[in-house]
Amino acid sequence: MSTLAHWCFRRRFAVAGGWIVALVALAAIALGGGTAFTDSADLPDSESATAYALLAESTGQTGSDTVNGTIVWHTDGAAVDSAGVKADVTEMLARIKAVPGVQAVVSPYDKAGAAQLSTASGTAYATVALAADADTEPVTTAALAYDTAGFDVEVGGQAFAEQPGASHGTEAIGIIAALVILVLMFRSGWAAALPILTGIVGVAASLLLVMIASHVVDLAATSLTMGALIGLGVGIDYALFIVNRHRKGLLAGRPVRDSIADALDTSGRAVVFAGATVIVALLGMFVVNLGILTGMARAAAVTVLFTILAAITLLPALLAMLGHRVLSRRQRAALSTGASPIASHRPGLAARWAALIDRAPWRATGAAVLVIAVLAAPVTMMRVGDADASSDPAGTPARAYHDLMAPAFGDGFDASLLLVAQVPDSAASTAFTGLATSLATVPGVAAVTPAGKTVLTVVPATSAQTEETADLVHRLRDEVIPAAEAGTGLRVYVGGTTATGIDMADALMGKLPLYLGLIAALGFLLLAVAFRSILVPLVGALSNLATILVGLGALTAIFQFGWGSELLGVGSGAPIMYLIPVLIVGVVFGLSMDYQVFLVSRMHEEWAHTRDNRRSIRVGLTETGQVIAAAATIMLCVFASFGFSGERIVSGIGIGLGIAVLVDAFVVRLTLIPALMRLIGRANWAYPRWADRITPRVSVEGPAAGPATPADEEPVAVR
Repeated sequence: MSTLAHWCFRRRFAVAGGWIVALVALAAIALGGGTAFTDSADLPDSESATAYALLAESTGQTGSDTVNGTIVWHTDGAAVDSAGVKADVTEMLARIKAVPGVQAVVSPYDKAGAAQLSTASGTAYATVALAADADTEPVTTAALAYDTAGFDVEVGGQAFAEQPGASHGTEAIGIIAALVILVLMFRSGWAAALPILTGIVGVAASLLLVMIASHVVDLAATSLTMGALIGLGVGIDYALFIVNRHRKGLLAGRPVRDSIADALDTSGRAVVFAGATVIVALLGMFVVNLGILTGMARAAAVTVLFTILAAITLLPALLAMLGHRVLSRRQRAALSTGASPIASHRPGLAARWAALIDRAPWRATGAAVLVIAVLAAPVTMMRVGDADASSDPAGTPARAYHDLMAPAFGDGFDASLLLVAQVPDSAASTAFTGLATSLATVPGVAAVTPAGKTVLTVVPATSAQTEETADLVHRLRDEVIPAAEAGTGLRVYVGGTTATGIDMADALMGKLPLYLGLIAALGFLLLAVAFRSILVPLVGALSNLATILVGLGALTAIFQFGWGSELLGVGSGAPIMYLIPVLIVGVVFGLSMDYQVFLVSRMHEEWAHTRDNRRSIRVGLTETGQVIAAAATIMLCVFASFGFSGERIVSGIGIGLGIAVLVDAFVVRLTLIPALMRLIGRANWAYPRWADRITPRVSVEGPAAGPATPADEEPVAVR
């Protein structure tokens, strides 16, 4: 790494110029070619996918050809089936039918749509079938043009669902907060700006590449948000670690060039190692085999890769340009006069905290475990599924649509299930007829209507997000349908949007234990290679799992129980979207590995010099405590800023990651890990000889150097 640092120092202007040229070129290509994002989320082995395949065989249409939407109206005063209302609605629907991309409109005043009229409540709705790639804005405009006093009109359903955007600009708040923290930490505007600038450049380049790549691989539009969320957090942190190490070198009297080389050879190595673990954890999401999720993982992995490249190339070049200006004026003045830049030899907060952990490791361990247990407890009640419009914030179009439909047509109006049958003979046909008759008596079923010779539409009595609806789907599949099929060739498959969401949730959660085990084993192996120890990697892997449970527990409490979700602007409590737990698991694993590497690498470096376990723990905690705390706070600010995006998925990921990172840094890395290592003693660093012979040599700390007390840290007093 020192060779790379010297190269970037000598060619600092060329390196910076190369990044600028790359950004301009990527921007030109991305803006010229546009994007080709897709939200396809096929799950080939699910029962709902089989139902759609059978439906396509019988109708000639696939689920991706058409999307359906609903236009609902409610009248105050005039009857919903009066001649005047009918005339206005007929005119409105005629205009909608003329919109390009609209394939069919079913009016409640026609025989086919008779069930779409509720005279008792004064509400009716029309169904609209649109081409999957149709622009829905003209339809929405045409419908809402008739929204007047006494005649409320709303649109909803799959076709009119608001798609998540790439960004809402809330990340700017997180960046500003990060800048404030860095200024307070470094007391230098230049030093504070460098991590921000490096992170932004790395993220910008990667997101432009993701936009270009959307033409080649399947990527969801939310991939940009995921990339920005993770990239900004890790990018700023990675640069922070290197800048902090460089400043220590300058304050110790090292020349600028040598200080940059030392920073890259120590903290830079840790950045590469930690970043590689994040990338591997993200790419590990391929085990879940879901296109939309693996696409987001690809985009996030590319973003992390670019932030690493920016940290080890662009950052050294910028440090070379700035020289001693990364120090505060007082520090530069002290160095120029030969005086010590250390204002006080009084132990700082990190040193005092390290001393406290050293004196009371049992109490520190107990307190940390208690905090983790309390925060992780809600995960035992986590329920995965899709949130529906009933939990959207009051006043939003989706919620207004739901509030018109539900009183008139029941809570399950938008949770219809499609029962698609294979009927090979007359016996199967008779069994299917019997099934259709018996379904009306199944608890939880509000209505059953035929939608073709071999298709039934079942409307649940509850909304899509409720546990009762999920139970109904499982009851139909496990009890009702098998009983009807018995002794015949009849085969019935349950599909529909609601069933598809349940299938995806079941499939992903079924693979989550495998993913957890995979990344726990990966974490153990990586830490074993880095630190040549058995107990340190074991404690690290188990603590990573604890942090993951904290993130999922906080997610459950806030977004499922609704303890604060209204404050975030995402509505009331609802099931956790099936994508979020897998993303939380992968990203939190990678980020917790970051802090473990930065903390333990300094401890291991001291252990290699002194063979004193207690001193190694206290020195490592003292020298990394401040920067880990600052890095975690910065990441919390960045992640939390996405929590106010107003999108439930993005907000859930941001808040879940933010809380997990905060607890991981302050409770796990700065309290639990050093306390446990203090209790374990010298056995921390024990490693079997046979394992030592076969383990690759990887230096996270850089070349060995004599122990020294950093100039900008208080001397560590070890008893």
